[in-house]
Amino acid sequence: MDLNLQIPPQAQLQACIFRNPSFLSPQNRIFHKPKCSFSSFCTGSIRIGAKPPLRPRIDFRVGGRITRRIREIGAQLTTKEREEEKKRQQAKRAYPFNEIEPKWQLFWEKNKTFRTPDDVDTSKPKFYVLDMFPYPSGAGLHVGHPLGYTATDILARFKRMQGFNVLHPMGWDAFGLPAEQYAIDTGTHPKITTKRNIDRFRSQLKSVGFSYDWDREISTTEPEYYRWTQWIFLQLVKRGLAYQAEVPVNWCPALGTVLANEEVVDGVSERGGHPVIRKPMRQWMLKITAYADRLLEDLEELDWPESLKEMQRNWIGRSEGAELQFHVLDADGQERGVEIIVYTTRPDTVFGATYLVLAPEHPLLELLVSKDQAKYVEEYKELASRKSDMERTELQKEKTGVFTGCYAKNPANGEAIPIWVADYVLGSYGTGAIMAVPAHDARDHAFASKYGIPICCVVKPDDEDSSCSGKAYPDDGSLMNSSSSTTGLDINGLSSKEAISKVIQWAEETGNGKKKVNYKLRDWLFARQRYWGEPIPVIFLEDSGETVPLPENELPLTLPELDDFTPTGTGEPPLAKAVSWVQTKDPLSGKPARRETNTMPQWAGSCWYYLRFMDPENSKELVDKTKERYWGPVDVYVGGAEHAVLHLLYARFWHKVLYDIGVVSTKEPFKCVINQGIILGEVQYTAFRDKNGNFVSADSANISDELYQELVPEEKVVKSGDSYVLKDNPTIRLVARAHKMSKSKGNVINPDDVVAEYGADSLRLYEMFMGPLRDSKPWNTSGIEGVHRFLGRVWRLIVGLPLPDGSYRDGTVAVDEEPTMEQLCALHKCIQKVTEEIEGTRFNTGISAMMEFINAAYKWNRHPKSILESFVLLLSPYAPHMAEELWSRLGNSNSLAYEPFPEPNEDEIGAELGANLLYLKDSTIVLPVQVNGKTRGTIQVEETCTEEEAFRIANMDEKLAKYIDGKTIKKRIFVPGKILNVIVAPVTAKVGQL
Repeated sequence: MDLNLQIPPQAQLQACIFRNPSFLSPQNRIFHKPKCSFSSFCTGSIRIGAKPPLRPRIDFRVGGRITRRIREIGAQLTTKEREEEKKRQQAKRAYPFNEIEPKWQLFWEKNKTFRTPDDVDTSKPKFYVLDMFPYPSGAGLHVGHPLGYTATDILARFKRMQGFNVLHPMGWDAFGLPAEQYAIDTGTHPKITTKRNIDRFRSQLKSVGFSYDWDREISTTEPEYYRWTQWIFLQLVKRGLAYQAEVPVNWCPALGTVLANEEVVDGVSERGGHPVIRKPMRQWMLKITAYADRLLEDLEELDWPESLKEMQRNWIGRSEGAELQFHVLDADGQERGVEIIVYTTRPDTVFGATYLVLAPEHPLLELLVSKDQAKYVEEYKELASRKSDMERTELQKEKTGVFTGCYAKNPANGEAIPIWVADYVLGSYGTGAIMAVPAHDARDHAFASKYGIPICCVVKPDDEDSSCSGKAYPDDGSLMNSSSSTTGLDINGLSSKEAISKVIQWAEETGNGKKKVNYKLRDWLFARQRYWGEPIPVIFLEDSGETVPLPENELPLTLPELDDFTPTGTGEPPLAKAVSWVQTKDPLSGKPARRETNTMPQWAGSCWYYLRFMDPENSKELVDKTKERYWGPVDVYVGGAEHAVLHLLYARFWHKVLYDIGVVSTKEPFKCVINQGIILGEVQYTAFRDKNGNFVSADSANISDELYQELVPEEKVVKSGDSYVLKDNPTIRLVARAHKMSKSKGNVINPDDVVAEYGADSLRLYEMFMGPLRDSKPWNTSGIEGVHRFLGRVWRLIVGLPLPDGSYRDGTVAVDEEPTMEQLCALHKCIQKVTEEIEGTRFNTGISAMMEFINAAYKWNRHPKSILESFVLLLSPYAPHMAEELWSRLGNSNSLAYEPFPEPNEDEIGAELGANLLYLKDSTIVLPVQVNGKTRGTIQVEETCTEEEAFRIANMDEKLAKYIDGKTIKKRIFVPGKILNVIVAPVTAKVGQL
């Protein structure tokens, strides 16, 4: 059918074809372009064929009128067309997953198959496997989410079958900015949208068959949960690990609110593009720096990816150096009694310090600035306040600064050096001031070169006479130009390491400094000027302003109901609008007080949720100590690498505090962490056309603005070497690229659609078969069709072919016979491989082993029940719905969830035969057989097989016999263990007599 569209003038049109680019008819190539402008009304035609989905999901960025029109046309399909589509979909199914999967999901839910009892047999081993629980957004899941969830589910099912007590829960990290922003935009209370989103996520997860214990489900937004988040905060307050401080925040005057770092882009608000400045505000801080050394040291004990541990090491950023004092001088060159403290990891270069740099927010800056420079410094501070920390410290940016008009004395040589203010120094790092050594630091060198500040070389490489080569030399070497009779410090000729020790010793003896360990890690800013978050359980007495923590029996402090979530415009959080809630009394003294109106950040609830899963209904304590000692720590924790630093670091910090106060028994929360890769959108193939409509190869020297891009359907593309080209014109090279799934790219795949079309087991199997769990890989619909066909083969092998009406028999084709040696060999090799690959989280190769088994099994005339049952158990962690159905059809009345996982048996058959033959040993090999140099098949032979034996087995093979039997054998070429090549005489046709 044709769909005619009226395109309004100047409209920007973008078509996102979610299924098949062939929905766009070839004659209307203009719709292939990502963006098209029209100067007048245009009529376009899109042909909707019979291919799925029934109503093509085409999204136009030209308002909703066109999209609605497409849906209206789609709704006009006739009853006959609908029936034809239904039959086509049924015929496409490789097995009746649409009947099987709802049946077993209902069974699991009704029977609470995966519920972990509160009181378990602690004599059994435990396995606690956990997903980084999701933020339930309104968009629901995309197919990237089930990647990690499927991996943990396979492990959970596998361990249950191995006899472990398994804890495999799910919950929701549901406080935070997205829900609040949606509330502001729509006027819908975040509690309503959060509940709706959670219901959607839960439904989607259940539809994929994950074996979560839903009785342990938690949400960070429930008062019963965040009561204990507040309790942890109070313990931090008691121990001096939570305190208040004035810290700079991102303040947007136009929006009247504080913005998170991710809401600020290039110095303006992401929403509205308004200027954002850095403004000091009172904030709650958590003293994570007090645990910096322990956070570093205990990393060594963890089974985490080395790259992840290195990221945490770098984030903590421990360094050893010295704090040195530079005395500020007055106009006469005399010390003013004011010292600037700098931290440096290279005190050996102190003689090369030719200027100091203070951060714009340094507390001493106002005391130092001369009258002549005050105006320029103030202007510079204003400009710096509009930049984020990332912008200020970007290495590639040009360094800027202003001279304060003041000088300080270098303690090493007594020389007066200028004091500058520059935004590449942060007030939050070190002391907020640095000694600049331009000869040996690239940033300092660029700055000094720009402003004409002296550059003094004091370190030379050991193999050169001098380091002064026109650029900074940052490495170690031998010291030069580093001696002063005035101060008594002489480090000339010493190595950098020796000089560092001597300078620190000199500084401590003379009172000019001391040895110092420093960290990049900053204390955790723990307050948000938001409504949708955990209330902070403290009050402030009206008469004295004293901070008073709430008594623990007052918890939970619940959020008040608010209808207006918009920012106040004054910097006060939205909670300040809840006047009757804010105004309170001290529970102990009865004095008037005000509640804290900041809320906790989203990170708070996710710092300890793994503990609550152990004991989710406990109203007396955060977690029962006996249960924690049994279940802790988490054995396997799977999530995205984007949480490698902040979430994992914060959780480790809280856990160590809880360890110190006796709540938990382990030093670390997560024994093993696995970062799953990202599932990218399907590969898109892009071609270029010139203004005449002719294709231009992507490897052409100049791709100019006159060329426009066109998406090419996959069926019109062919691979050529490492490139992709047009099938009809191989000289035209294309750009092939897979993007991260996102709405803006129009490449999000909804798992609901995949489950509806191919089944949940196919989705699970494909996500594991795409490649190694930790790698990123592109989605490919043809790939899921492949695993769907594999599951269909499994189904037909065990159940049999469909009956004439398309249905299947009730039972299976299994026979009650003893398996043959060949069958046992194939099975137990599969068992061994699948077991090893699950334990090593190499799920893709485990699937390959099962595919090899099915290929072998299709060659058997009969299929013993014992063999099929063992294979079904192997398959069950990957494709649980099908496995449960097959297990039932094989005559078993109970769920297979707790059946023993098959174990490879190397000795049994060998003992029975009284021979030294073990069916797991690779005593047989696959030997390719060629006829006249062309491979015609393979045979399985012993490694020590002779030429005669190989030829005999080849003759017995039905496929090979037709090429050999009855032929004249001219020659046999046999390479033991490699190949058998049979040379036969060509058949000569006889020519009859006329």
